[in-house]
Formats: sequence, structure tokens, C-alpha cells
Amino acid sequence: MSQGLDLLNGRHVLVVEDEYFIADDLRRAFEENGAQVIGPVGSVDDALAMIEDCPRIDGAVLDINLREVMVFPVADALRARGIPFVFATGYEENAVPSRLRDAVHCEKPIEPTRLAEVLFGQSATC
Repeated sequence: MSQGLDLLNGRHVLVVEDEYFIADDLRRAFEENGAQVIGPVGSVDDALAMIEDCPRIDGAVLDINLREVMVFPVADALRARGIPFVFATGYEENAVPSRLRDAVHCEKPIEPTRLAEVLFGQSATC
């Protein structure tokens, strides 16, 4: 386990990403370091269903644009449950609504290590 990724051990992480290869790379990296990945899911509706159905989610990685639909309702649902999340996206921070701008925004490409550090308390920025 690399430093940073050890933070994933035993965590349940929701991955919301519509690009198959990115989602699969994150899933693989997180699982190899002890996380249970929820998803990955590639749509807002699927992500909202996961949030409603999964009793335990420790953190989430959200792409902002999912097949031309913005992920912000997912971020709102996570925030309502007190679940930390990170935006991992090619969009600039100003694309995020003001109510969510306090969430960490990581521009792609982003290493899984950085995502783990931001999600689980070792870093406040990407």
C-alpha cells in the first residue's frame, strides 16, 4: 500500500464517473488498497439510488458532468447525509454552484492517492 492509499483500507467509497476507463482505474486502485467500491455508477439517477440504498458510504468521488447531466443533486444528497466527497473533473471550479464551492475540487487527471488523502483527512486540497 502506498502512503495515502492506506487511508482507503476498510472504507466504502462511492465512485460516480461516466468514463469507463477512469471509473475502472479508480475502482481497481481503491479495491487494491482495501476499499469497498460502491458502483462505479455513471448517471445521476444511479448515484442517487446508491445513496438512498447503501447504509454505509464513507466518501465519494464525483465527476461533474455525467453524460451531459451535472452531478450537483448527488453532491447535495451526500452533503445531506454528512458524507464527504470530492469533485474529480475536467471542469474548472467556477462551474460548481456557490452552495458547493467549499467542496474540494480536483482537476483530472488525479491520482487515487490524492483522492484518498483529500477524502479521508490528510489534505485539504488537490
